[in-house]
Amino acid sequence: MSKDFEYSLALSSGSLDAYIQAVSAIPVLDAEEERRLARRYRQENDLAAARQLVLSNLRFVVHIARGYSGYGLPQADLIQEGNVGLMKAVKRFDPDMNVRLVSYAVHWIRAEIHEFILRNWRIVKVATTKAQRKLFFNLRAAKKRLAWLGREEVDAVAKDLGVRPDDVLEMESRLSGYDASFDAPEGEAEEGGYHAPAAYLQDLRMDPTTQVEREEWQDHSEQRLHHALETLDARSQDILRQRWLADEKMTLQELADRYQVSAERIRQLEKSAIKKLRNVLEA
Repeated sequence: MSKDFEYSLALSSGSLDAYIQAVSAIPVLDAEEERRLARRYRQENDLAAARQLVLSNLRFVVHIARGYSGYGLPQADLIQEGNVGLMKAVKRFDPDMNVRLVSYAVHWIRAEIHEFILRNWRIVKVATTKAQRKLFFNLRAAKKRLAWLGREEVDAVAKDLGVRPDDVLEMESRLSGYDASFDAPEGEAEEGGYHAPAAYLQDLRMDPTTQVEREEWQDHSEQRLHHALETLDARSQDILRQRWLADEKMTLQELADRYQVSAERIRQLEKSAIKKLRNVLEA
């Protein structure tokens, strides 16, 4: 997807009401036309086809973004982030899967909006683990009143969301906190007066050059690992993914039940796969 196209979408959202009215007037493609355009983009890298796919689905991004209006962030920014997710979905969409683009794109749209909210809703991030992210987007809806949750309510929320009660308590505490101004409030920055965090807080670790190098190295390492995994047979790949890469890792016995072998045999296969993987990476 071209940078010029992304920039044109950003310019379009200058007036939110006008933008929403404009995207609502764009015709929605039927399934056959959508598949035809998707094949043109996928096979011929036709950016005009990709542009038409994005434009015809912008109204759905607006609809999804409206569901996140309760976080106090500008609606235009939420829509813009959702548009980025839509463009990512168009780039990855396979027209031969017999699924409409909007159904496939919902995940990408929501993912971009979620990331934007988590980056901007608090100066200090409130959700860093998978359980915390789930709680962040569900806890307020689960609470029936503004007061602190009782023990029974905490247990009920934890059970409904599939997290630990301690995670519920920690997230409730974070959501109930307030944001302190990083800069001094107007009129309080005189000598001997209020000292804002901006005056004394430094993070010497965050050298931009080092950070970029670290992120690029991490991306490079992940790509190498992905290519190395593809050299293994399907069973070995599955064992390593389930044992080391999945969010909810499987035990040896669970994998043994899946493949109808002993847990010891799974351990041997895992050890052998790791050895092969190490040889490929070292080579």
